This record gives sequence, C-alpha cells and structure tokens, in this order.
Amino acid sequence: MKRFLSGILLLVISICSYAASGELGVIKGKVIDSKTKEALQFVNVTVKTKANASLVKGGVTDQSGEFVLGGLKDGTYIVNVSYIGYKAYEKEFTISSKKSVNLNQISLAEDSHVLKEVEVVGQKAQMRFEIDKKVFDVDQNISSAGGSASDVLSNIPSIEVNNDGDVSLRGNSNVTVWINGKASGLSADNRAQILEQMPAENIEKIEVITNPSAKYSPEGTAGIINIVLKQDRKAGYFGSAQAGADSKGGYNGSYNINYSSSKFDIYGNVGYRHHERTGGGNTTRTNTQGTESTSDDTYLNTKTDQDGEHSGVFLRGGVTYHATKKDHFTVGGFGMFGSMNSSSNINYLSNVPNSYYKSFRSSDSDNSMNGGNLEVGYKRDFTKDSYLDFTASYNKWGMDNTSIYDQTSYYTDKTTSSYQRQLNNMNHHNWEFQLDYQNKINDNTKLEAGYKGTLGRENSPVETYSGLAESSAVFDNSLYNRFIYNQDVHALYATYSGRIKKFGYQIGMRGEYSKVNTKSEDYTFTSTPFQKDYFSLFPSAFISYSLPDNNEIQLNYTRRISRPWGGQLNSFMNITDSTNISFGNPKLNPEYSNALELNYIKNWENHTLSFSGYYRTTDDVIQSIRYLDGNVMKSTYENVAQTTSAGVELVGKDKLFKILDLTTTVNLFYYKLDGFSYLPAGKTTPVIGNADENFSWNARMIANIILPKSFSLQLTGGYNAKQVVAQGTQKANYMLDAGLRKSFMNKRFSLSINARDILDSRKQHTITYGTGFIQDSENWRGGRKIGFTLTYNFGNMRAKNNKQNKANDDSMSMPMGNEE
Repeated sequence: MKRFLSGILLLVISICSYAASGELGVIKGKVIDSKTKEALQFVNVTVKTKANASLVKGGVTDQSGEFVLGGLKDGTYIVNVSYIGYKAYEKEFTISSKKSVNLNQISLAEDSHVLKEVEVVGQKAQMRFEIDKKVFDVDQNISSAGGSASDVLSNIPSIEVNNDGDVSLRGNSNVTVWINGKASGLSADNRAQILEQMPAENIEKIEVITNPSAKYSPEGTAGIINIVLKQDRKAGYFGSAQAGADSKGGYNGSYNINYSSSKFDIYGNVGYRHHERTGGGNTTRTNTQGTESTSDDTYLNTKTDQDGEHSGVFLRGGVTYHATKKDHFTVGGFGMFGSMNSSSNINYLSNVPNSYYKSFRSSDSDNSMNGGNLEVGYKRDFTKDSYLDFTASYNKWGMDNTSIYDQTSYYTDKTTSSYQRQLNNMNHHNWEFQLDYQNKINDNTKLEAGYKGTLGRENSPVETYSGLAESSAVFDNSLYNRFIYNQDVHALYATYSGRIKKFGYQIGMRGEYSKVNTKSEDYTFTSTPFQKDYFSLFPSAFISYSLPDNNEIQLNYTRRISRPWGGQLNSFMNITDSTNISFGNPKLNPEYSNALELNYIKNWENHTLSFSGYYRTTDDVIQSIRYLDGNVMKSTYENVAQTTSAGVELVGKDKLFKILDLTTTVNLFYYKLDGFSYLPAGKTTPVIGNADENFSWNARMIANIILPKSFSLQLTGGYNAKQVVAQGTQKANYMLDAGLRKSFMNKRFSLSINARDILDSRKQHTITYGTGFIQDSENWRGGRKIGFTLTYNFGNMRAKNNKQNKANDDSMSMPMGNEE
C-alpha cells in the first residue's frame, strides 16, 4: 500500500513539475459566436512560428470560451483559432519584454460552405473534459443503437453494468443515477428495470461526476451518473424517426420532434422497444467440514436457464415559455409503460444427506410496469450570471408482479412436489422541491445557496399461495408481507467560489436532516416499526491552479453518504430460489465516505491526457453476508467494516491520421476491506470475514474511424481484472462491441449495424467463501447480438453551436476558468 501511494505521489509531482516548467510569454483571449455573442468552448487554438510555421503550442477553449497558452519565448508568432462550422481566425503577434498578449474577444462567424462539408464527414467528439466531470456524447454511439440506457452505460469508461443491471462507478456500486439532473424516482429497487426500458435513442449524453461539491446531493459514495435526455434549441423545427431490429427477435422505433422560437421551446418524443433476452448460470457449492476440501465434503450444483421478453413505450414532452428575457416557465415530464415477462428452469444435483439427490424448479414471472415524472419550474435571471431557480417534481413508479414456482424433488425413497404463486405490488412515490440562488458578485467570485427537499414513499404488499399443486394452493399466512418505507430528506447548502490570480477555489457546506420510517407487516398486521432521525454535515473544498497552455490542476475533498435502500431494509424473505434465500435488515445505518481527488488535464493539438488520483475511506460499509442454514444459503445485509480504496485513472483522447479518434481509459486501484464478525439471529457460530486487500485494474478503449463514402466505424473493448469482493473474489472478464454507420442523402438518412458482445464474454464469475462452504458461481445474460437501425432526420437542419444543456437544479459546473 505504501509503495502504491508513493508511486501515485511521484507521478503527480512529475506531472506538475513538467507542466509548470518553461513559463515565459503568454497569449490569451476569449472566443465567442459573432451573432449570438455566446462563448464557444472546445475551440482549437494553435500557435506557430512566423519564420517556418512550426507548431509551438496548442489547446482548446474552456467552458467560458477562454484560452491561455504560455511558455512562449521572445519572437513573432501566428495564432490560429478554428472551430467546425466557423471561419478560422488568424493573427500575428510578438512576444517581447511585455511578455503577455491579450487578444480579448475573438468573434467567429459561421461558414456556410464548411457547414455543408461537415454534414458529410463531420463527427462530434464522443468525450470531453470539464472542470468537475467527464461528458460522453452518446447520440453518435453506434454500438448502442437500438439498445437501452443500460447498454449505453455499459460502454462508458469507468462505468460497469453487471448481469442483473446493477450499475457501478470505478468498481463501487454505491453510485447515484440521475435523469436530467434529478433522481426522477430512480432507486436501487427499480433502477435496473427503468434503465432497461429507456431507449438509447432518447439519450444525448452521459455526465460522470466522481466528486461533486456541496451544492449537489451527497447520496452515493462513488459519485453521480447523470443521464441527459435529448432536447436541442436550434431555431425552427426539426426532428427524427428511427426504426430497428436485432438478431434475437427484438425491434424498436422512436419519433422525436422539437420546435424553438424566441418565446417557446417545445419538444416531444415517443418510443417503443421490444427485446428478448436469454441468460443463465452455473453454481457449485461445496459444504466443507473444515478449512479445506476433503472426500467427506458434500455438494449442491445448480444450473439455471432463463428466457425473457421486455416491451415498453417511452413518452416524453415539455415546453419552456420565455415570458420575458428574465422570466422563464417550464413544464415537462416523461413516462414509461411496459411489461417484463420471464421464465427460468433450475436443475439441482446434490449428495447432501437426508436431502434430494435431484430437483427441478421452474418459474414464470409476469410484470407490468408503469411510471413517470412531472416537473414544473420557474427561473428568474437577475443578470447574466445571477438567478433564482425553483423546481418541483412528482415521480411515481409501480410494478405488478405475478410469479409462479413449481418444484419437483427426487429422493432415494420418494418424490415430492410443491407449488407457489406470489403476487407482488410495488409502489413508489417521490416528491422533490428545490430552490437555487446564484449571485456572481464580480468577475472572480460567486455565491450559491439553496434548499432541496425529497419526500419518498413506498408501500409494497406481497401475497403467496402455496400447495402441492396449483389446484390445491391456498393463501400462505407465513409468507405474507407488506413493506412500508418512508424517507424524508431536507437539505440546505451554500458554496463560495473565487479566483486569486492563477488560483481558483470553492468551499461549501451542506447540512441534511433525514428521517426514515420502515415497517414490515405480517398477516396479522403486526410489525416492529423502525425509525431513524439523524443530521449530517457534508463539507467540500476545491482548489485549482492554472498552468500554461490552458491546462489546470485541481485538488478537491468531499464527504458523501450512501443510505440503505428498500430491498436492503425489508426483512421479508425472497424465495425465488429455494436453496438461496435473501432478506433485508431494517437496522442498517447509512455508510459515510471521505474522498480526496487530484485532477490534471494536459492538452496538445490532437491529444488530451486526463489524470485523476483518488483516495477514499468508507465507514459502516453495507455488505451482503452469506451463511449456511442447513442446506439453504441465506444472505442478508449488515454494516460490517471499513473499506479503503486508492487509485489512478488515466484517460487519453487522441486524433490520429485525421480519420481515427481514440479514447482510452485505464483505472489502477487498490482496495482493502477490514475483517468482520457477524452473528446471524438464532445462531451460535458467527460468520467471519477475513481482512482482504488487492491491487486491480480495468481498461476501456473506444475507437471511432471515419471511412470514405460517409461510412464510420466504431470499436469498443474493455477488460476488468480480478477484484476482491465481500467474502470472496470476482474473476476477470472482458468485452468487445462494434458498429458501422452509413450516412446518405445529405445526412438525412443513416443506417447503423452493430454487434454486441462479439466474443460472448459478458459473464460474471464470483467465488464466495464462508463458514462451512465454498461457492463458485458464473452468470451470464444477453449474449452475442447483431442489430440494425435506420434513422431519418427532418426539419431545419442548419448546424448551430452545440451549447450545454443546463439542468435547473443539480447541473454540474464549477466557476474555475483559466484566467491569468
């Protein structure tokens, strides 16, 4: 561990030393659109010598359209400012004893001739860096065409989506997922289902924020993933229609339309998606007599095959009314309606004494899901950078599930049968209220403050009918449950940011009062209610330093929380697999983390390197605990220990040979889990978890290749090395996707062909150790698939500057530019 941290420190020192060296003359300026007067970001700026036109410096403009290029020796140079769709700007300047040259505002005018050429061969960059986040533009992602939001996330660097649809960031599953800067009713209970139903075609970009400031919700120790849905603001009307199908029997279609004028912005879209998904798994459990396997050990082997089909409609619409230049009213929402049906067959083989030697269990599950989000808002602009913003939203998600389980077991002297029908009605309601105030005091300082209230309600009853067969099944009192879960969170925050010459800073504090009430009722409506009230403070601090050539280094600290979700708190036993029963723990406490992160970005003309070093400790970690109870594996949750993680994430963007765009991410990390002891209820032997640590890594590469005749090719590959998990390890895995797109008829039409999981390698392999058992499990879902998508674009296709969508509440930005 010491060597690892020392290596990180030496690497940081080397980067800083290299970046800070050679600071001589400086040229700076700000690039704006000549018509709209708005700042242009990610504009290419290069400096060449006048004598022989050799490249000296290069970079891009920041969020404010500003650039600073330093390290220039005395002499005469040519600065070139260029941006796709605009006429280039060139100017001669001289570095002398004055050293600093300020070009002030540089106005770029649109170039209609260039715009026509861009329509044919241009392609928007798929990843860009901002001061506090990484942004991935996914509307050009060929590999995910025709897929779901889960498919999109699985192709984003640093994000993983496992076979159950669970999302993790940098290997940490305690991550918050937002839609358009809000929770939108997503929780760990329903997140996988909602993301699976959301069409990829409705997503514009993914924002990854690993260390948000005190302005934003501290929920999720790993950080925040924000899914931004499409809503453009080009003048006039425009839209698109899409249709697709895949080799597994899936098909999809969507229609999007937008209209913008000086007074109104209106958008709407509708999509339908049907897909079929197979899956399965193999589990081998050895019941050991001691710490090592012997000939006296017994076993239980399980083989599972699954088939399912999901169908759903996605609706979204909204309008913004600009009453005056300072007053803006918004109303909008989205909804999902669909079904998820699946069937599975589980085969058991066992040599456990007094148990069956073979058993067969079939299950059929029918789910209907509906839900949506409605939001209203008002924003008052006092000045360009000072405003008051209020939003209120209501979210509802519901799912009705009917599951049927048939099991036949074979013993040496008899055969038994059992039948169960389980009805589960899940209801989530969520209200959010937020008020944000921002005041830009002067060019260098800014104050932000606000309030956010979240009121969550869940009421989910479960009924079970049991018998030897369907005809004899009766209501089973022992398996009735109604889970009631209420959580209210009220928060106040304030941040103050500023800049002193080359130093930028932001300090913030957020206070949250949380009140949680849970109740798990049995058939007699008796229960032991649990209530927790607690107040928590979440400080944050950011310090940045501007380096030559429009580069910046930043150090930040935040404190975050991960509250237990409904499934972790509900004590009802899940009987989907009779040999593997899971249940929650209503006594769980939230886990808290403290994170320190160092970020640095270095820009060259065609290359960008991002370095992030991070260190995080988490207390009262919520872990899944497994133990044997007879021949049944039981699992629950407990606050067991502390974890420590440290790592380095390197992201490189390279433009090669004018046709190849490479995005490479490498994450090297160290993880340590303290040992723990857990005593299950009614047991005398505790579950012992030994302290464990390991060094691991993962890598992801996305290659975009521009081919002749308006063809473009995309390859996405990834590798995850072996990792330590609670009570075991997760083995290495890898993946490869590919996509090909052809644009034609002035880019009005495009045809995409993609292949997912080409190597059929998206499998999850875990080995778990516990008192008296060793369990080896491998699961897979989906498999190899080929898809086709046809897209038609219509309406006003005049290209404009692709400005950032600013979310009203939890938009992600920090006021730290590269001012001299």
